[in-house]
Amino acid sequence: MLLFLFHKIFCSKNAFFFAICSFLYTFAVKFKWLKVNNKVLFLFSFLLIGYAYVSAQIPVTTPDLQTADSYFFDPTREVKVKEKYAFGVEWRLEAGYAQVQERTKNDSYLDQYLHGGQVGVLVDFLLPVHFSIQTGVIYQFSFATRNPHYRSMLSATTTPEFVKHTSTQHALVIPVRAYYTQKLAKKWRMLFYGGPQMMVTLAYPDKVSHTLSDETCAWLSEQKVYLNDYDRVADGELYRFTIQLGVGGGFEWDRLRLVAGYDFGLNNIVKNKVTDSQHLWDWGWYVRFGVRVGKDRETIIQEKLNLKAL
Repeated sequence: MLLFLFHKIFCSKNAFFFAICSFLYTFAVKFKWLKVNNKVLFLFSFLLIGYAYVSAQIPVTTPDLQTADSYFFDPTREVKVKEKYAFGVEWRLEAGYAQVQERTKNDSYLDQYLHGGQVGVLVDFLLPVHFSIQTGVIYQFSFATRNPHYRSMLSATTTPEFVKHTSTQHALVIPVRAYYTQKLAKKWRMLFYGGPQMMVTLAYPDKVSHTLSDETCAWLSEQKVYLNDYDRVADGELYRFTIQLGVGGGFEWDRLRLVAGYDFGLNNIVKNKVTDSQHLWDWGWYVRFGVRVGKDRETIIQEKLNLKAL
């Protein structure tokens, strides 16, 4: 009888835990670590062993083969779990608004905010557990107008003189983003992403108009300030390549996707420095609307499962 009880006790995790507690409790009382009446000790030990015995009698439930769902007999159910996140490719077309922020520090350069748009083709390489890597090519067009003023070099007047710059930037953006997509409802998904991107400026023409006096023009020419139309990249004022690090997020419904993100410029783009303290970084934010072209993740998974079943 004792051997049978011992076997039943140690066949249950809960029973085993309570048996250990009972042993430690009895041991503590025996060595007078706890002062307890013998009747209380006997009652406590009896209850613990009784609970352990009852717990050990609880049977392990197994599926009823007569009432089990048909999925239980599906020989490919293990394959479906393994292939739940199949590898694949999704293509997208996206377009939207973009703002480029040319930022400086210590007033060493002229800040400028360019407004424009983006349009591009992107591809998502699907990875396991809701992850994907996105890359592609985005064409970005932006423009801005700035009106810096200078003190007149004429001794007879103190009226400031103005120069008007109208800049237009044409660039290609090549992102490499890590995406995490979480399903919210049947067709709704929420996504977050981050990673670097490279912006390659193709052309950056700057049209200049002014009403400066000859004396002021001569002084600005000595300071290497452009007063005629020029290209800010081709003529060596700015570097052509910009490295940025960005984060963003958005929502997706069926084939449609809405994303917004912010990019931080990492490298100084001033090439022709007048002083060593001149710095300029390309930051910016955007909002894009996109549409998926072709198959989605679920369709790709199902097709691979069907091929395995053949």
